[in-house]
Amino acid sequence: MKTFIQTVLAEADAQAVNLLQILRAVQARYQHIPEEAIELLAEGLSIPRTQILGVAEFYSFLHMTPQGRYDLLISDSITDRMLGNQFVLDYLAERLAVQVGQVRADSLVSLNRTSCTGMCDQGPAGLVNGLALTSLDIARLEEIVELVNQQTPLSQWPATLFAVADNIHRPGLLLSEPLVAGDALRAAFGRGLSETLEELDRSGLRGRGGAGFKTAVKWRFCADEPADTRFVVCNADEGEPGTFKDRVLLNSYAGQVFEGMTLAAALIGAQQGFLYLRGEYLHLHEQLQGVLTERRASGLLGENILGLGLNFDIEIRLGAGAYICGEESALIESLEGKPGIPRNRPPYPVTSGYLNKPTIVNNVETFLAAAHIAVRGGAWFAAVGTEKSAGTKILSISGDCARPGIYEYPFGTRIRQVLEDCGAVDVLGVQIGGPSGTFISNRELDRALAFEDLATGGSFIVFDCSRDILRIVQNFTHFFAHESCGFCTPCRVGTSLLKKQLDKIVDGHGSAGDVVELENLCQLVKHHSHCGLGQTAANPILSTLERYPDVYEKQLKQISYEPGFDLDGALAIARRMAHRDDAAAHLSQLED
Repeated sequence: MKTFIQTVLAEADAQAVNLLQILRAVQARYQHIPEEAIELLAEGLSIPRTQILGVAEFYSFLHMTPQGRYDLLISDSITDRMLGNQFVLDYLAERLAVQVGQVRADSLVSLNRTSCTGMCDQGPAGLVNGLALTSLDIARLEEIVELVNQQTPLSQWPATLFAVADNIHRPGLLLSEPLVAGDALRAAFGRGLSETLEELDRSGLRGRGGAGFKTAVKWRFCADEPADTRFVVCNADEGEPGTFKDRVLLNSYAGQVFEGMTLAAALIGAQQGFLYLRGEYLHLHEQLQGVLTERRASGLLGENILGLGLNFDIEIRLGAGAYICGEESALIESLEGKPGIPRNRPPYPVTSGYLNKPTIVNNVETFLAAAHIAVRGGAWFAAVGTEKSAGTKILSISGDCARPGIYEYPFGTRIRQVLEDCGAVDVLGVQIGGPSGTFISNRELDRALAFEDLATGGSFIVFDCSRDILRIVQNFTHFFAHESCGFCTPCRVGTSLLKKQLDKIVDGHGSAGDVVELENLCQLVKHHSHCGLGQTAANPILSTLERYPDVYEKQLKQISYEPGFDLDGALAIARRMAHRDDAAAHLSQLED
């Protein structure tokens, strides 16, 4: 182990800022983070072991106890549940003789649930040792069972098990005409960098990650900040359930995304960039490294790019299963090898980001769009969309529709049109923007895709009339409670209380007073949480309460009060230990 750790440290330049990548390498080798490895890393990095423990315990893909040599994780997102993920779990548990959440006695295999894996268009999906598994039907499951029991190395598993489709059904402004490598950079330098930034401003491009901040303004703020070092960061940590467009863009348009990052570097004066790739997209890592190598060989990355005097390179950093790292300041903390806990703001990343240097953090789609604008001009982009929402939006569409996948639409498109195109019928509602967004009913299908109406990072989950609203909301609420980073009390405690209060109602034990209390909790979590996760965690409850109050009312018992905690049941263990079962050893829990 000592030799292995020394090798890993050498590859990471023995820098604590690379701690997460180091721990990923250790996890891959030993199926967990051994105590001995922690001691060796603490010594090699000259940091306290508590710092290492803090990182190892924060990320869900890192473990302090051994996992199976084949670590199977099945996605538990709402779309995977709709496609039968429980059958997948039950089948694998029986055929592999391992309980969900456990490691088999021989340490060969472990089985558990995980949050959305970004394969919502081809579920039920999962991961094996971090690599994507899609469309898990009985035939594929049986093949997996045989391969595991025969202890076949993953490198020898059939490629069909790991096949991930793009499913691009409607390309538009950005996806129809790919750029020639280097054209965006040549156009920007030919026009002039300041003039290109003006073109970006003229285009009206706003961030495509969901917040919608004007891209040119952000980049100008960063460029104007007095500093000798600046950074460009591409946020590819799309952990929002129902979102998978960035996966497709990086699979088929990575060169254009990297060109957009390089363009940004030229405009703000940066020499180093990072692609923060969510851990669930490990299957793209080697391919993306190949694209970077190719661009370096073509003079599009590295020293004196295209002879233009621009020095810039890109490094890929992998996440490790933490939804919160999609928040830009949490992502920066993770890049620095720390737990992904959102920072207090201000200062903002454009003034004090990675290593406290000016940093721009933008979404994958934003960099792709910027590269196209550099070539075709701001007017070309602004001519499409609405007055306040220029250009197009790339959508990830999944759920109850005939053709789940990727669709690109001009802003201003009606939701009804989107649903017709993807083959959705008998629609109950649509979750716009993932769980943190808005649930709209089938009475709102003439609303528009736009920042001024329905803004979204790109996720559309369609539900037909066979679906149970409360079960959908329950899944989303459990997701937020699981993914809370725990930094602030309103979110850490509040999301847990929301989960328990909603469960009480869904399970048929709630009263009208419980719904009132649920709404009060929603407002507390929404208005007092530290970051966007907590501030939007109540959205699934609030948006459905507004639209479907009758659904909640039908679930309530016609009583004024029912306890949410069984006091007498909690004393059962104490009674057994005390060998007592008399009346005085029991508690009554009746309303006064």
